[in-house]
Amino acid sequence: MNPHAPAPISLFSLLKSVWSNWNLIQQMTKRDVIGRYKGSMMGILWSFANPILLLVIYSLVFSVVFKARWGTGEPGSKSEFAILLFTGMIVHSLFAETLTRAPTLILSNISYVKKVVFPLEILPIIAMGTSFFHALVSIGVLLAAQLLVHGTIPWTVVFLPLVIAPLIVLSLGLAWILASLGVYLRDVAHPIGLLMTLLLFASPVFYPISALPVEIQPWLMLNPLTFIIEQARAVLIAGLMPDFAGLAIYAAIAISIAWAGYSWFQKTRKGFANVL
Repeated sequence: MNPHAPAPISLFSLLKSVWSNWNLIQQMTKRDVIGRYKGSMMGILWSFANPILLLVIYSLVFSVVFKARWGTGEPGSKSEFAILLFTGMIVHSLFAETLTRAPTLILSNISYVKKVVFPLEILPIIAMGTSFFHALVSIGVLLAAQLLVHGTIPWTVVFLPLVIAPLIVLSLGLAWILASLGVYLRDVAHPIGLLMTLLLFASPVFYPISALPVEIQPWLMLNPLTFIIEQARAVLIAGLMPDFAGLAIYAAIAISIAWAGYSWFQKTRKGFANVL
């Protein structure tokens, strides 16, 4: 590989890179997940304990302390409220965890930039893989809670991968952009956490979109998490079929953003070594 040759920016080159480096992506994702809990007594069991604790805490805070109700209809049980809330949290965490890490991905792996020929474009994919692992664990906890509360799990849960996939693609596109910007503009990393917190409350995580005034609801749909959260609740809890047309449009936009993000990353990566 010629280090001075222009980096490929086509979608085919991206797919080729993922395919040829798949074993490396798996190994580094596994190392990343295990490394988070290295030295702790419970180890990777924390990945199961954390979502359970969050489910209990948020349920108590919002349904007991603040007496929150879901929507404007009949008040549901505290357990049902927790399941609805937790679904939104899983979607938000998958998105937020990846983007929060993105600006420092290159900065925390300088040796890969300077010393060896390494496929830097896979670093955001590895970060997403770690986020996706935690999301899978949380989904397992959610399904167990759903089974405990309702005694059954809707068969429409099989469509959940179809619902989550476009969000993963969108997150990767934004992660490539932030990973590159984080090298040239170190301040980019600082406001991301705040932005993700704002996004948490600007998304229908703690409330249904139907609880908002009609004139505000279309604006909330501009939030990239709103549609995915609503669709996740539809297939996970309500037992409804997903909005295939809406998901197709979302996926098309996500792929466009992912391609743009990947192209930006590939075009700017040649300057990483000079800056670092």
